[in-house]
Amino acid sequence: MLIGATVYAFEIPNYFAWIDKKTSSISGIKKTLAKTGLAILYFNPLWIFRHLAFIKLFTGNYDQINISLMQIAILSFVVNIPISFIANYLIQNKIKLNWRFLASAIFSALMAIYYALSETIFK
Repeated sequence: MLIGATVYAFEIPNYFAWIDKKTSSISGIKKTLAKTGLAILYFNPLWIFRHLAFIKLFTGNYDQINISLMQIAILSFVVNIPISFIANYLIQNKIKLNWRFLASAIFSALMAIYYALSETIFK
């Protein structure tokens, strides 16, 4: 919760605002795909690795932050692409900017469970 209320609460709304600025000159399906793709790129294997590393840090398992955690993050990302595509499409293209952080926070909370379980699933 501490990371969500500080790091993520700062990063995510700013990134979503950047996506809107970056795609403002595009329209139609190109804009839809660009916004969705940029959102998916944000929640990439490095982001997942960082999330898993935070879990390891806060549980005192510092020694488990290694290359295998990155491999798990990559697998987790690849397997999650279809779900992430749909969720990020809806968040970026159907929800107003003011509500995107909340929508993303709800989706991220669900994904946090998946990421935490991904270590067990993909180990």
